[in-house]
Amino acid sequence: MDASIIIGLIILGIVAGYLSGLVGIGGGIVMVPVLVLLFGFTQHKAQGTTLALLLFPVGILGVLNYHKTGNVDLKTTLILCVGFVLGSYLGSKTAINISQEMLRKVFAILLIAVAAKMFFQK
Repeated sequence: MDASIIIGLIILGIVAGYLSGLVGIGGGIVMVPVLVLLFGFTQHKAQGTTLALLLFPVGILGVLNYHKTGNVDLKTTLILCVGFVLGSYLGSKTAINISQEMLRKVFAILLIAVAAKMFFQK
């Protein structure tokens, strides 16, 4: 991996982390498309790489800032984690068994649907 790719990935991490801390989005909304479109990753590899970020405490400082101001519901977080672990396992099993093209389309439709819902919500 050459220096320009390493620098690009660091910048991507900073941007995704910033947006995650700013508006609470998952890094995947930013990272997956950029890894596919700019870094030439397959959809599967981009999703797997982004999901691997969750293994490390990448958001700990952002969470601490929100927690200090009373904006983290720990009980809800723990309950969501239980579902997220199961959902992540099942989702990854599904994703690796469908084609790149289908997976990319599912991802794109999800982004469009979420954007439309948020844009038109009163």
